Amino acid sequence: MRFMSLIRSEEPNPAGPPPPELFEAVGELAQDLSVSGALVDMGGLLPSSAGAIVSLVDGRISAVDGPFTEAKELIGGYAVLEVRSREEAVELSRRLLRAHQRHWPGWQGSCELRQIEDADHPHPDLPRA
Repeated sequence: MRFMSLIRSEEPNPAGPPPPELFEAVGELAQDLSVSGALVDMGGLLPSSAGAIVSLVDGRISAVDGPFTEAKELIGGYAVLEVRSREEAVELSRRLLRAHQRHWPGWQGSCELRQIEDADHPHPDLPRA
């Protein structure tokens, strides 16, 4: 099973920028998860000022450059996990949040887990061939 883990927090973060110790701890966690085969990919995202939102509304496509001031929380990082169960994905996400808790005092956020659809795990509302 594959899961996408999305780290959400406020932007700008009231706790300030991420400290170097957090990068070290997340790097060590990534190494551990890579060795075990659980980590497919992981990365942090730049602030929304470096991005854009492209939307389709009422038949019109538009693009708005960041920063996204109307958003309370934004995705600040992601990981793609290859695991045996949803419970394992939850535990790995807890480990990532514990690293934030230990190395970035005052940081608050969440980790959204979403299972990735594939041939073995199709969308439940779509007809099967």
